Amino acid sequence: MKTLEISKDELLSTAKKLRDDPEHQYEALIDLCAVDYLHYGLSEWETTNATGTGFDRAVDTSGKLKEIVWDKPRFAVVYHLLSYSLNQRLRLKVLLDQDPPIIESVVSIWPCADWYEREAFDLYGILFNNHPDLRRILTDYGFIGHPFRKDFPISGTVEVRYDETLGRVIYEPVSILPRTLVPKVIRDV
Repeated sequence: MKTLEISKDELLSTAKKLRDDPEHQYEALIDLCAVDYLHYGLSEWETTNATGTGFDRAVDTSGKLKEIVWDKPRFAVVYHLLSYSLNQRLRLKVLLDQDPPIIESVVSIWPCADWYEREAFDLYGILFNNHPDLRRILTDYGFIGHPFRKDFPISGTVEVRYDETLGRVIYEPVSILPRTLVPKVIRDV
């Protein structure tokens, strides 16, 4: 699949051209997702010689982290497009360099982007200008933060349980210790 990286200022004009131009005809947006590149390349794991047979590598406790330099913005929005007519796929990548991350909505071009953009907003905190209904879709309305951000606590900040004596649901600070169990693997493309 081809990947086209563009600036956020070019998004709407490029998207319209990709949809309407007879040479491209990307009629369908099949997916939209967000990416958080915070700490990209920092790893406690040896990743260059990763095996497919299991996790026989251990965490390096020496305090030395392997580092890959990432000088691009922290967030990106990735659009996966499909041309039914030409049987082609295209990945469109837009890096966002401001905090909070803001980008134009593509709902006017591909209406199915509505729910995808709401999901990216809810989980990553990416704001979509001119979105018709930008509100949370997967987390509770009172939820604070964006759970797919790399700096969000792995276990969250509160846990919910039903208290028999009080006869209601109560919120308490999280009582478990955060641990990383899955290695980060960065492979050359």
